[in-house]
Amino acid sequence: MALYNRVDGRLLKEKMLATPEKRVTISFYKYHHLSDPVAFRDQLYRDLEALGVLGRIYVASEGINAQISVPEQQFEAFRNHLYAIDWMNGLRLNVAVEDNGKSFFKLKILVRKKIVADGLDDSTFDVTNTGTHVDAEGFHKLADDPNTIIIDMRNHYESEVGHFQGAILPNVDTFREELQIAEDLMRDQKDKNLLMYCTGGIRCEKASAWMKHIGFKNVFQLNGGIIKYAQEIKEKGLGSKFIGKNFVFDERLGERITNDIIAVCHQCGKPCDDHTNCKNDGCHLLFIQCEDCKQQYNNCCSAECKDTIALPEDVQKELRRGINKGRQVFKKGRSENIRHNTR
Repeated sequence: MALYNRVDGRLLKEKMLATPEKRVTISFYKYHHLSDPVAFRDQLYRDLEALGVLGRIYVASEGINAQISVPEQQFEAFRNHLYAIDWMNGLRLNVAVEDNGKSFFKLKILVRKKIVADGLDDSTFDVTNTGTHVDAEGFHKLADDPNTIIIDMRNHYESEVGHFQGAILPNVDTFREELQIAEDLMRDQKDKNLLMYCTGGIRCEKASAWMKHIGFKNVFQLNGGIIKYAQEIKEKGLGSKFIGKNFVFDERLGERITNDIIAVCHQCGKPCDDHTNCKNDGCHLLFIQCEDCKQQYNNCCSAECKDTIALPEDVQKELRRGINKGRQVFKKGRSENIRHNTR
C-alpha cells in the first residue's frame, strides 16, 4: 500500500468539488512525546485513508497538529479510532463553523521537527505548564477588565480580516516573530492579565507556556481558539467580541463569524475580506480580492500574472522551472506584484 498520494492535485480537487458526499471539517492538536514519529505517521496514514479522511497533518516527536475533513457517515468511526489511541482519548475536536465539506482534496501527513514552527528550545522550559484556559464567557469577563491586555497570536493576514475588539495585532509573518513581539510588549507589564488567542488553540499552548516561563503570572488563553469560541457564543446566545472572519488554512480560507467586513481588496481598495491565491502556478500569492477584480484579472494578482496564465501550459512550466517561491503573502507596502491603492 502506498503511503503517499501521487495523483495530480488538480484532478483530486475537481473530483472533490464534484462529489455530493457530505463531509465535516475538523481540526485538532495534541502535545505528546512520540518516540517514533515516522512509524506513527505511516500507521495513521493507513488508518485514515481507509476512512476516507482528507487533509493536512503534521506529526513530530512533540505530538500532532491536524486540519482534516471526514465523510459525515464515517465521523463516529473516525472519532472512535482516534480515541482508541490512549494519548488522544477524549481529545477536543474543533468542528468548522461555516463549512460545506470541500475544505481539502487529498490526505497529506508529514513528519516535521515541530508541529508548529516557534523557534523555541523545548528542553529549556516546561511546555505543559500552560496558561489558564478560558471559555467564551471567561474571555468576555477578562476582556472587560481594564487590567487585561489581549494579544492576537496569529499572522497579519489572519487578523486583517477578523480579530477580537481591543486586541493588539502584531504586523508579523510568522509565529516565531509573534512570540518575540508579545514578549517585548509585555516586558514591563507583568502585573497585567495577558489574554491570548489564535485559530484553534495550538499556538497559544506553546506561547502561554513560554510567557509563564519568562515570568508572567496571569496568563490566559482562549480554549479551543476562535473556532470553539464561535460555537460557544452561538450555543449560549452571547454577543460576539470577535468581528469579521476567522482565517483558516484550507480551501475555504475563512469562516465568517460576524457580518462585519473590516478589510479591503488589495487591488482596488473596496471593502472585501475574501482571500484567494493567485491563479498563476508560478506565483500563488495569497491576497484579498473582490469579485470585480477577480473578473478583471482572471483570478490573478496582477496584469503580468493574468498574461502568464494565457500562455500555453508548456510555456508556463518553462517560465517557472527551477523557481521555488515558498509561501508568498501580500503585505501592504511590501508587495511588488500587486498594483493597489488600498486605504
